[in-house]
Amino acid sequence: MKNGEYNKLHILRFTSVGAYLGDEQDNDVLLPNKYLTDDMKEGDEIEVFLYRDSEDRLVATTETPKLLQGQFAFLKIKEVNFYGAFADWGLEKDLMIPFKEQHITLDENAYYLTALKFDEATDRLYGTTKVNKLFTPCENEEIVNEIQPLLVGDITDLGVKVIVDNKYQGIVYHSDMPKEFKRGDYTEGYIYNIREDGKVDVRIGKPGYQRIDEHADKLAAILQTSGKIMLTDKSSPEDVMELLGMSKKVFKQAIGKLYKAQLILLNDDSISWKK
Repeated sequence: MKNGEYNKLHILRFTSVGAYLGDEQDNDVLLPNKYLTDDMKEGDEIEVFLYRDSEDRLVATTETPKLLQGQFAFLKIKEVNFYGAFADWGLEKDLMIPFKEQHITLDENAYYLTALKFDEATDRLYGTTKVNKLFTPCENEEIVNEIQPLLVGDITDLGVKVIVDNKYQGIVYHSDMPKEFKRGDYTEGYIYNIREDGKVDVRIGKPGYQRIDEHADKLAAILQTSGKIMLTDKSSPEDVMELLGMSKKVFKQAIGKLYKAQLILLNDDSISWKK
């Protein structure tokens, strides 16, 4: 049984306080009465989340936490006391954020970007708002033009910060934000650029032709007008320069970006616009 994770367990027996669930290693854990439903019966396999209750006992719940390990969420601080701050994360027992895991002093009733962590030594879950060190610099060029899940963050002068797929830091520039989002919203967007610092530029919505770059723009405009050009990635640099006014290298890069965005067809002797 894994603390801080979803577990698939079987109902062993019902008691006055709830149902005991077991795994294949003969471990058991209590699912309190409040989480039982009329259709549950002995032998059923159910999926539950395990965590430690206010008395430090491992218990099961059918409630859904607002974040799991490796995820981020904006959580509301319900209480601050001598031990730390306590955030509402969707379960009966609030999530403790120790003082040493707070990037600034946390205030009650305010929302903070939080990550869930697990201390193997004590078998306890805790929260942290020191999240910057948890992001991964993006080096995966394959996600360019792919749809990715986003968590909307703070608004800056440049745009809106987003967390991409619970891994990368990104930004949606104001010009690319089609509607108002507020901090903590979940949405989708597509990656159109990976910067040298590993952060990513994102647009809201599905990928399509939207200012991919200067050269891809130029090629797309020509194809939209003519429908087809009699060039391929095997054409000579001289032919490419004569027809398009760009180098063979730049031409191939533009083709790659438009093709990845599913906007063009690569024929044996030509390139054509799909739309």
